[in-house]
Amino acid sequence: MGAKVVMALTDSRLAANQFNGSFEVRDQRMGKYVKMVKQLVGSFGHLTIKQIPRSENKRADALSKLASTCFDHFSKKVLVEALRDRSIDEQQVNVLAPTEPTWMTPFREYLQRGILPEDHGEARKIRIKVPSYAMVNGELYKKGFTTPWLKCVDQVKGRELIQEAHSGQVGAHKGARALTSKVLRMRVYWLTIQQDAIETNRKCGECQSYAPVQANPPVPLHNISRP
Repeated sequence: MGAKVVMALTDSRLAANQFNGSFEVRDQRMGKYVKMVKQLVGSFGHLTIKQIPRSENKRADALSKLASTCFDHFSKKVLVEALRDRSIDEQQVNVLAPTEPTWMTPFREYLQRGILPEDHGEARKIRIKVPSYAMVNGELYKKGFTTPWLKCVDQVKGRELIQEAHSGQVGAHKGARALTSKVLRMRVYWLTIQQDAIETNRKCGECQSYAPVQANPPVPLHNISRP
């Protein structure tokens, strides 16, 4: 529109201070916007961005509400520009890591495609255990007759859950049996849940420090006859 001296008013303290240099730009995406704004400053004679206090931001508040308002009932006198795309070019990259076989892989292969392991013994074990499992929306679940179905997870995810249940924000440093029951109530399951609960309890320093002292001798006692 030919303006050379511009003062922009904003209710964002972060945006104003990052442009003025008072605040450090740490976010990568925000840094791209700040860099683009500083490049556009050269097309003006003088450009300032001022942050106005909350008591004086009625004008900015009215402008901000336009973004979430339907524009159909506006007259032609109100100029509204809807930005459909970002102002910066940012490439979206999704890193895909190849999934390694887990204990759930044979059950998934048999339930989805009817494929069994080549080893005869392993194939027989899968046939015996597979009626206790089912596929629901692409996820493997362990069936329960008196309990809800348990979502199957791999051992890495299971150990994270058992560590959080044991010593996390809601952890109570329970024993292995109580810890296993607590994790099962979270409706998750994996094959080595009991062994992982025992190992977690053994490796916990607080559990070992405050555990009951065992009075049993380390080795069996033997009677010594008098000479």
